[in-house]
Amino acid sequence: MRVLLIGGNGFIGSHLVDGLRAAGHTVSVLDPRAPRADADWRGVEYRQAAYSDRAAIDAMLDGCDVVLHLASTTVPSTSNLDPVRDVSTNLVDTLGLIASMRERGLRRIVFFSSGGTVYGNPDRLPVDETHPLRPISSYGVVKVAIEHYLLMYHALGDLDPLILRPSNPYGPRQIASGQQGFIATALACAHQGLPLRIWGGGNTVRDYLYIDDLTDLVVRAVNGSSSGVYNVGSGAGHSLNAVLAAVERVTGRTIRVEHLPERGFDVREVVLDIAAASARFGWRPQVELEQGIALTWHRDG
Repeated sequence: MRVLLIGGNGFIGSHLVDGLRAAGHTVSVLDPRAPRADADWRGVEYRQAAYSDRAAIDAMLDGCDVVLHLASTTVPSTSNLDPVRDVSTNLVDTLGLIASMRERGLRRIVFFSSGGTVYGNPDRLPVDETHPLRPISSYGVVKVAIEHYLLMYHALGDLDPLILRPSNPYGPRQIASGQQGFIATALACAHQGLPLRIWGGGNTVRDYLYIDDLTDLVVRAVNGSSSGVYNVGSGAGHSLNAVLAAVERVTGRTIRVEHLPERGFDVREVVLDIAAASARFGWRPQVELEQGIALTWHRDG
């Protein structure tokens, strides 16, 4: 099967390339950036082009069996700065992709939404897929809008979309930007002896998922024809303070913390109910938090 990854040069995408290729699939990638140097691109058809480049999209879709849509030009901390750009470069460009797929009768798309932002501040934990969607960042709003368009075209009989809502993936190759990826940033601070910035008191709770567990789920799901919406997480929550303590234990280093004011777009606490994905795909995450931090430290360090 030929799989096209839109945004396949990123942290998640590069690991999916490895997993899908190992499973015997032919892999193609479209990404606006040059291929990253820390990944193996042998046997991969790689095209460097903007997500808005319809000619490039059309060329890559020819002969494709399934599309994995991982691309995003924003993260939650940047999306509210320019919501118009967020909509035009993510929602509008995705609608262009959908139009190209429909023109070719290509039905299968796996969309990577966001289990960390689409629910907003949940009413209950763990949060399942039936929970109301109340995002508090433009990033989450756009993810929800794309979900709704995909489900609309499914209802109209045009697409077979699988919508995944990953929690907070982490692992080797994740860039420590300080904007997204708390574990990667904390490990980089430990490595370089730099202070770690935390917005608020460190009590924010997230559901962290090791990248190999996410890849395992996707490899299982891409082979089938299942449509619908599925949370993909560890099913366990950890505060930033707890993660920091685990990083210090793994690295044997003390990290100085700089506390900054809380941000209004940060969800206070989210832990995903993963029962639906476990039942449908026969999948369970295998890597616990501290084990995953150690794997990341030793592979990237």
